[in-house]
This record gives sequence, C-alpha cells and structure tokens, in this order.
Amino acid sequence: MRPAFDPTLYLVTDTALAGARGVPDVVRAAVAGGVTAVQVRDKTASRRELYDLTVAVREALAGTSGVALFVDDAVDVALLAGADGVHVGQDDLPPAEVRALIGPDRLLGLSTGDEAELAVALALPPGTVDVVGIGPVWSTPTKPDAGAGLGPAGVAVLATAARRGGLRSVAIGGIDAARAPQVTGVDGICVVSAICAAPDPQAAARSLRSALAGREPA
Repeated sequence: MRPAFDPTLYLVTDTALAGARGVPDVVRAAVAGGVTAVQVRDKTASRRELYDLTVAVREALAGTSGVALFVDDAVDVALLAGADGVHVGQDDLPPAEVRALIGPDRLLGLSTGDEAELAVALALPPGTVDVVGIGPVWSTPTKPDAGAGLGPAGVAVLATAARRGGLRSVAIGGIDAARAPQVTGVDGICVVSAICAAPDPQAAARSLRSALAGREPA
C-alpha cells in the first residue's frame, strides 16, 4: 500500500543553499512550519553521499506524520534508504521501468514542462505515476536548464488536464510567498530557495502555508 502523500507544500532540498545548517536541520524546521512532503535532491553528490543524506533526512522526519520522503532521480538510493518514493525527470529512467523497480508500494513523481510531456504521462498505465511536477512557473536560478517559464496560466492549463487524467500535480519554479497565491489549479507547490535559502526555514514555510490558504481551491 502506498504511503499517504499530501502535496500541499513540497520542499526540494538544496545542500548548497542549506549551508552550514545542513539539510536535515532545514527539513526539520520546514516541516515544523508546515511542509508536507520532502524531496532530497543533490546533483553534485556521489551515490553514497546521497544515500547518507537521505537517511539523515529520513531520521529528521522521524515522529512526523504523513510527510512523504522522495529522492530525486536515484531509484537505487530511494530503495536502499527506505524513502517513500522517487521523482524522475524527462531525461531520467522511463517512469514505467521505474515503477517496475520500485514496486506498487512506493510513490512516483514525474516532471512535465509542456502538453506533450504531460500527454506521455497520462498515456501510462493507471497507477504508474502518482504526481506530476509542472514547471517551471517562472524561470529560476536553482534549475537554469528547466526552460522558459510557463506562467500561472500555463500551469493551470496543464494542471486541469492532469486532474482530468487522474493525476495530482504540483507547480515548481520561482515560487515564493508573494507569488504562491497566483499559482492555481494544482494540488500543491514545490519550493527550493524560498525555504532552503531563508534565514528561518520554519517561518518561511509558515508564510508559504499562509499564502496558500488564500489561493483558489484546486
């Protein structure tokens, strides 16, 4: 049985932005402020370093309820570290093959940036993908290769199509507390620097949750 997954405020970690505080402490504070899901991402880490980081984040989440833990790209690390799921991009392993590797009891996320990529996700057998990441909403320095921003209107169109196809969606790219109310139609938002670079990650997460409370419902 797949774990519970609340996509409302989805944190993607950044080791460099976390700095001396360390990713686990940032995650712990962010969850106290209202983060509902966490994805461990570190493109520069070795597999062993990513494994150790994921285990440390899993330990930081111990005692919390319903906060799903994903690993970016690395299926092997997700399995070995006991994560709840894995998130893959368009250039990573194909989602159908990833589902076969992780089995029926873990979550799978997939990045989509346009109608064609979403159509591929929707054509997969039901239950292959649990959530699609839609973006970037706005261009962002944390992922400069993500392409031009879709804008809130473009995200809303893709989110509507995802919902009709039975998939939940989260928006990512350049979202902060000021911009969050503009992003509608999705089931949640993903943030990186808005929390990882904040002086107080708990307060930043709380501000984002407050901003989301004023959005139109998905």
